[in-house]
Amino acid sequence: MKRKNADGVGNYDDAFSPVPAASGFRTILSLATQLDMFTDHVDISQAFVQGELLPGDGHNGNVYISAPPGYEEDPLNVYRLLKPLYRMTSAARAWHTTMSAFLQREGCETVEFEKSMWKVTIDGHRILLGAHIDDFV
Repeated sequence: MKRKNADGVGNYDDAFSPVPAASGFRTILSLATQLDMFTDHVDISQAFVQGELLPGDGHNGNVYISAPPGYEEDPLNVYRLLKPLYRMTSAARAWHTTMSAFLQREGCETVEFEKSMWKVTIDGHRILLGAHIDDFV
């Protein structure tokens, strides 16, 4: 991935997570209605900190931060992140990458060109999944 240059210009793919178009969600709801399928919504709690840092994050793959507010800075300690934080520009992308890898391991595959729409059949039951960052339908 291309990182920011000296002018502060970076690659769009570094920071943003694919999200489905509104028509994708309408399609899922239309299919669910037509096929008399059950629909549900899930919001993943603290999704970004459940992702894995991306290989291009930080310096040589390491992200360092200052001590959290309320903690005194200790010159002998360096704080290295192990997981993305919410205000990091790549946190949504890191979550999407981690979630996508998990869904693929579980046998899901993307729906045509939509990188954030998934399908799987389990015990004869069809499951369609639309992911908008940390919300699933």
